Amino acid sequence: MPRGLVALAVGGFGIGLTEFLIAGLLPQVASSFAVSEAVAGRLISGYALSVAVGAIALTAATARLPRKQVLVGLVVLFVVGNLLSAIAPDYEVMMLGRIVAALCHGSFFGIGSLVARSLVAPERKSRAVAVMFAGLTVANVLGVPFGALVGERWGWRAAFWAVTAIGLLALAGIVAFVPGRAAEAPPTSWSQPAPPTGLRAQAGAFRSAQVWLTLLATALSYGGMFGAFSYLAYTFTEVGGFSSTDVAWLLMVYGVGLVVGNLVGGRAADHDRDRALLLAPAGLTVTLAVFGLLAANAAASVVLVFLMGVFGFAGVPGMITRVTDYAQGAALAAGANVSASNLGNALGAWAGGLAITAGLGYTAPLYVGAGIVLVSVAVMAVAAHLARPAGRVRGSRGGGAVPTSSR
Repeated sequence: MPRGLVALAVGGFGIGLTEFLIAGLLPQVASSFAVSEAVAGRLISGYALSVAVGAIALTAATARLPRKQVLVGLVVLFVVGNLLSAIAPDYEVMMLGRIVAALCHGSFFGIGSLVARSLVAPERKSRAVAVMFAGLTVANVLGVPFGALVGERWGWRAAFWAVTAIGLLALAGIVAFVPGRAAEAPPTSWSQPAPPTGLRAQAGAFRSAQVWLTLLATALSYGGMFGAFSYLAYTFTEVGGFSSTDVAWLLMVYGVGLVVGNLVGGRAADHDRDRALLLAPAGLTVTLAVFGLLAANAAASVVLVFLMGVFGFAGVPGMITRVTDYAQGAALAAGANVSASNLGNALGAWAGGLAITAGLGYTAPLYVGAGIVLVSVAVMAVAAHLARPAGRVRGSRGGGAVPTSSR
């Protein structure tokens, strides 16, 4: 495995920790700054909004710069943001630190996915992206308990000092092990001689219907999963009969499913990408629907929340390589994919909340999520059907095919 991929995975792990650990620290942060729980909660929503904005804005602003240079700058931004959070004298500076750290999130994963795939042979591109995202999925498992454990023992600031140190480690790894030339080289799977660099040229990638269909499928699949995930604590305690203290380990089971799904999905996408991108959301649709039916059964809930993680993240590596293939390597499209997933998260959580407010119960978000993901299956089926005549493979089977023209 290229050491540059490991460095990218460490960066993804640090960024994932920043996103997730705050949930376990909110009571301490609220007490420290003498703000309400709701105001402290804005440190989470403010981060998510900044991710969606930064994924497009920073990727567009750095379109002409060398990718390794951009990655280094993004990790520096990440370190600065967490350092601000660690030393914040008041809530406003803490929020500023969260926003600064979040701005790099989307661009790091968008541009990093392009760099990751440039470090390996074309037939391993989705697996390379999966390795980079492994850091994020592991952080999903460890983020909340890490924050709670460190915060309880050494105070909430210690958690941000730890993440700052991880950021510095990732920075050193990227500087040392990501080769600048490889980061700029167009993989042989792209039909164009080089990925577009100018903003206008990158925006031209969005003329492809396949790019838009993939972004829509991404938003819907994420939205359905997150719409269900957002209310799992209530499903477990109010329907499944679990205690509130059980929720943490149940969410860790879900996180382990994300890790497994990410790695299996990357391999499957390299074998037959469009097929993998149909099977993953189809499996998630069935899992969410069955979960809704069996949520009162504790044993079934444990199995199903694991499968929810597996199917929920299995499509991520393939979606990223698909959108960047049809965008001919445009970094802006990779950033747009991150923004699409965050937009889907927000809409899914909103739709799940509406179902609960309407009095449909705490299993309703599971059914709502299943319906949303089912639409993503339909969108992906249309995309795969339209892609068939556009030129099949050079290297891998079926949906792993490389487009020789963009529709």
